[in-house]
Amino acid sequence: MNLQERIALLDQLGQYMRSNDEEWMAIKERASRENGWFTPQFVELAATQVAEAFLQKDILDKWIASYQLPEENTTPKTVGIVMAGNIPMVGFHDLLCVFITGHKAMVKTSSKDQILIPHLVKKMAGWETSIAEMIIFADRLAGCDAYIATGSNNSAGYFDYYFKKYPHVIRRNRTSVAVLNGKETQAELEQLADDVHLFFGLGCRNVTKLYTPEGYNFEPLLTAFRKYNYMFDHHKYKNNFDYNLALHLLNHKFYMSNDSILLVEDASLFSPISQLNYDFYKDEAALSKDLKNNNDVQCIVGRHHIPFGKAQQPAVDDYADGVDTVEFLKTL
Repeated sequence: MNLQERIALLDQLGQYMRSNDEEWMAIKERASRENGWFTPQFVELAATQVAEAFLQKDILDKWIASYQLPEENTTPKTVGIVMAGNIPMVGFHDLLCVFITGHKAMVKTSSKDQILIPHLVKKMAGWETSIAEMIIFADRLAGCDAYIATGSNNSAGYFDYYFKKYPHVIRRNRTSVAVLNGKETQAELEQLADDVHLFFGLGCRNVTKLYTPEGYNFEPLLTAFRKYNYMFDHHKYKNNFDYNLALHLLNHKFYMSNDSILLVEDASLFSPISQLNYDFYKDEAALSKDLKNNNDVQCIVGRHHIPFGKAQQPAVDDYADGVDTVEFLKTL
């Protein structure tokens, strides 16, 4: 397939994902049944994000124009992709990058997310038979020319060892933060609630740490976060809440809560499920500079950064870890 044919096929896939096709609806329902964290609401949200922000012809044309990709990739390489499974279809963007550049993809899906992406690839193969050779799924990624792997800091060490002889992109744990100044409107705080709660806070673009001025009044924030009180009815989330609450009670640690999330003063950027860490700052400019240079930070949300409510709406050229995947693939 040439570049324009690949773009056309991706656009067709986006149309399919935006439709109410019975097979697609059934696949999304099945994905929700097989992973308790993939609620129907969050599967639909992830699918809509991919279809709307990635898989439209005008978006793809504009995205790829600056890379000056050849119409034909005459020397395609096989790129192994190790996908994460923390949120639905989180590995799709890597597959998109490999496919749009004309390389072949050998994909190892996460055991937590084995339904959605394989179905979409199968659908594409039904429209274009050459897809069966361009995208394959495997439990062991052997014989690849390059690798893109996403995992924890622990697994990243193994990836570095196994893939050190090959061109590679290894992604580690990252998270996102929000910087507040105390002048946020109620609407902005409710949008921040999305950045914190969507996908149960499991994504690297979820805000897990707040920075506030000293003397900050948390009551409006906790009130705004009540829009996600329904999460308390989700047994996996509630189990995490109860566990973390018990730890704070046993350790006599101060916390705040609105009965669906715990606010805890903690220096760590990473917080457990159902908890949001916070810390105080004195110099917002100095704080912002430090955060931008912190390799653990994926996104910074705030009035002078990514707008509230937009953390989970990345554009097609918002690359994980700031590594331009298409540019990497061009060098192969």
